[in-house]
Amino acid sequence: MTTHSNKAIDEASIRELIDNWANAFQAKDINKLMAHYAPEIVVFDIQPPLEYRGTDAYRKNWEEWLPSFQGLIEYEIRDLSITTGDDVAFSHSLNRITGTKTNGEHTDGWLRVTVCYRKIDGKWLITHEHISVPLYMDGSGRAATDLEPNIGDY
Repeated sequence: MTTHSNKAIDEASIRELIDNWANAFQAKDINKLMAHYAPEIVVFDIQPPLEYRGTDAYRKNWEEWLPSFQGLIEYEIRDLSITTGDDVAFSHSLNRITGTKTNGEHTDGWLRVTVCYRKIDGKWLITHEHISVPLYMDGSGRAATDLEPNIGDY
């Protein structure tokens, strides 16, 4: 197989991982969600703490956060870009989360997501996630959660 063919196969595998992850997220299936992470995962999320290290710590985050939504959580991935190497890869995208919290509050916001992957025993796993929102630089420290992607700016 050529290097080009390997890259295409790896990219397809990572796209499948992303789709499976998104389906597990929307269904709030923590076990299926966690199956996509390497044990040594490091996550920089939008909520405290500054980082999560390891699947045990990150699982606790999901166990607290996912039940705070009523029903399914809508999840859209836009402008997904994947770059693969032999045993490492990364992706970045703009992702939208929409849903209703158990307190009745509706949430709808875009996130910037960068994910790093490593091929471990022939299987791609997530080893790092960095999720962020921009801040307004007007001194308020307020997250700019009202922004939307501009189609055609790329």
